Amino acid sequence: MKAWSRWQDWVTLVAGLYAALSPIWVDGASGATPSLVVLGALTAITSLVALANPGALATEWINALWGVLLFIAPWAVTYLQSQGASWTSWVVGVVTVVLSLTAVPASRAAHRQAVQH
Repeated sequence: MKAWSRWQDWVTLVAGLYAALSPIWVDGASGATPSLVVLGALTAITSLVALANPGALATEWINALWGVLLFIAPWAVTYLQSQGASWTSWVVGVVTVVLSLTAVPASRAAHRQAVQH
């Protein structure tokens, strides 16, 4: 697999950027801002690493972790009262988890190919 070609990583990059920047346009997200910005930025950064190194299997699992944390953040950080921020966390979290896990087989194959050469 060539670097910068896996569509799942591109989508999680965009989703991470969306979460990180969402406090700009989501009303009442003040309590959610740190969680959205930090977890969104971590998702975007990990996606960039995954795009540059398609055989780095750990990046897919790490992104899945960021997605799970985004999903549970409205309850853990208690910003359920902000529906926009909560829905952003839930949607970006689910998208990140699902796409990261669907990229695991391709990343595993790229890793095996890199190890054999």
